[in-house]
Amino acid sequence: MVQKTAQSDAPVIIYGESGTGKELIARAIHLVGRRREGPFVQLNCAALNEALLESELFGHIKGAFTGAYRHRLGRFEAAHGGDIFLDEIGDVPKSIQVKLLNVLETKQFERVGDQQSISVDVRIITATNKNLEELIARKEFREDLFFRINVIPIAEKFS
Repeated sequence: MVQKTAQSDAPVIIYGESGTGKELIARAIHLVGRRREGPFVQLNCAALNEALLESELFGHIKGAFTGAYRHRLGRFEAAHGGDIFLDEIGDVPKSIQVKLLNVLETKQFERVGDQQSISVDVRIITATNKNLEELIARKEFREDLFFRINVIPIAEKFS
């Protein structure tokens, strides 16, 4: 399945409990895929608060907020030409979900504090240990984003 998935540029989502090797699957998809010569950039979305997550994903310009003393490259920009792996996508706040949806639809984003669009060519691989359909029912996860990232689902639970 990894071999087949790797030959596409379509978004992939890996479902599985914590500790089941979702990151290993994502890395394997990158290593055998068409983008293997490009970067593999990963980020655990549950590890950061909303403001820091936005800056990590999209970067920021100098002066965008207190402590922004220089321009900072975001993970999407760093992944240009390769794959970006967003672990724990179910923990992303709705305000960031809107921005992720925009990147998937337009392949463009803006750094925090900037108004200039940056074009990016990345394949997005996500992972979650949560039931996203339940989160959608509770209005905690955007349905349109779900449909964009759930193009090639991989279930990591083999029991």
